[in-house]
Amino acid sequence: MDTLSRVLIVEGKQDRRKLQAVLEHDEAILCTFGTVSPFAIDEMIENYDLLDRDVYIFTDTDEPGKKLRKQLNHELSHAQNLYVDAKYRQVEDTPEHVIASVLQAANFKVKVKFLKGSE
Repeated sequence: MDTLSRVLIVEGKQDRRKLQAVLEHDEAILCTFGTVSPFAIDEMIENYDLLDRDVYIFTDTDEPGKKLRKQLNHELSHAQNLYVDAKYRQVEDTPEHVIASVLQAANFKVKVKFLKGSE
């Protein structure tokens, strides 16, 4: 799959750093910096051609993350949702091997050192 044809949407810079540390290849990762207005979502869709790309929403399991996910899903009905276990609450606080498992399940290539059983 062409990595330029897909994009991950996260809440913040720490989330983006966490994903970048785990991913084998550079991927487009957009930060919303929290809750966004419908106008900001429309602008993001237009600026990044999100209607023509595979979109993955990877937000926190707390209330702001759920609210953002709902907003994004409303505008990007074709998006796929990626989740961390609620016990971690935030993407940035989730262990790398858990992030790797979620991303690998969505067909992203992850660094071998984060795969289960590679210790």
